Amino acid sequence: GRPVASSPKRSRRRRAVRASASPSPADRPAGGVASEEGEWPRGQSGAGAGAGVGAGAGGPTIRRRPPRGLDDHGCGRGVSFKVGLKDDLPPPPEGEAGLEDNSPRNILEEIVWHKAVEIEKWRDAQDLATLTRAAARAPPARDFRGALRAALERTGKPGLIAEVKKRSPSRGLLQPDFDPVRIAREYEEGGAACLSVLTDEKYFGGGFENLDLVRRAGVACPMLCKEFVVEPYQIFKGRAAGADAVLLIAAVLPNSDLQYLMKVARSVGMQCLVEVHTEAEMARVLELEGLEMVGINNRDLETFEVDLDCTRRLLAGDLGAQVRERDILMVGESGIFTPEHVSFVQDAGCEAILVGESLVKQTDACTGVRRLLSLE
Repeated sequence: GRPVASSPKRSRRRRAVRASASPSPADRPAGGVASEEGEWPRGQSGAGAGAGVGAGAGGPTIRRRPPRGLDDHGCGRGVSFKVGLKDDLPPPPEGEAGLEDNSPRNILEEIVWHKAVEIEKWRDAQDLATLTRAAARAPPARDFRGALRAALERTGKPGLIAEVKKRSPSRGLLQPDFDPVRIAREYEEGGAACLSVLTDEKYFGGGFENLDLVRRAGVACPMLCKEFVVEPYQIFKGRAAGADAVLLIAAVLPNSDLQYLMKVARSVGMQCLVEVHTEAEMARVLELEGLEMVGINNRDLETFEVDLDCTRRLLAGDLGAQVRERDILMVGESGIFTPEHVSFVQDAGCEAILVGESLVKQTDACTGVRRLLSLE
C-alpha cells in the first residue's frame, strides 16, 4: 500500500508513549527500534511482507504482511478487511511477487494479516499510554506455570489448560450456548489447572472482554491470553484484561521478536507459552534466553492434519535432553481427545496439555475434564 503520513495527533501519541513501561532500548531486537506500539525495525523478518520466505531452517513460515500490501489501510473506524484482491491490483513489477502470492497461504497467515488492521482500530480507540496504565491497575498476575506443575504433583496427570472458545476456522461453531464464565467455572470444578481464553473475534468468536469476565467472576485458574500476537500492544491489552500468560507462535515470530516480546510480557508480570510445530522451530526457540514453557502443536499448518507423534519426535534425542536439562515445561497441544491420548503425550515428556474442542463441545464440561484426566 502507499505510505500514509502520520497525523500530528498520532506523532504526539507515539512520542508520549515511547518512554512508557517497556524493556529498555538495549533489550529490543537488534538493528533498530521496536517501539511500544510494535513498530519493528525495517529489514527485520518480523516487520517485512515476506517474513518466513527464505528465513532458513526453523525460521518463521508465516508472512506478516501481504507481499503487495493490503487493499486498504488499517486506519479510521469501520474499516473492512480484505486480502488477495486480484481484480483491483495493478500488475506487479517485473521480478516481484505475483497476484497469487498476495493471498494468504493458510488460515494462520490470514489471521495474522488481519491483525494489522485490527490493532490499528484498537489504537484509535485506546492509545498505548492509556492501555499501559490499565495494565498496571490490573490484579497481579498469577503463576501460570506453577499451577500446571502443582496439578501434576497433585494428580499425577498433566496439568490441564482448558480452552474457552466459541468456534474455530477448521471446525466451525463448537459451542452454540457459549457462556465463557459458565464454561470456565465448569473447567475449574472438573480439575483444570489453567484456562486458555481465545481473544480473536473474527475467526474464533472470542474477545479480550472474556478474560475480564472470567477474572471478575472469581475463577481462580490462571489464564492464558490465546491471541495471535504480532505486537507488544496485544500483550498490554491481555494484561489489562486480567491474563496471566500469553501465547507466542514461533511460526509467526523470529527469535529477535520472540525475545523482545518475552521481555515485554515479563515487564508486566506475565509468563509466555512459546508454540512450535516442527523440529526446526523447536531447535530455534531453544536458543532463546529465559524460555520457561514450550507448547508442541500437533496440527500441521498446511494440511491441518493432526499427528500426536509430532510430540514424541520433538522430545526425542537432543531436543528433549535440552528441555529436561533446562527444566522447560512442555505442553502438548491439539489432537487430545481421550485418556489414552493424555497418557501418550505425558509419556513423551509433556507435563501439561492444552485441550479445547473435545471439552468445549460438551454440555457438561466438568465431567468432560474428569473423564479426560481419569479423575473419576
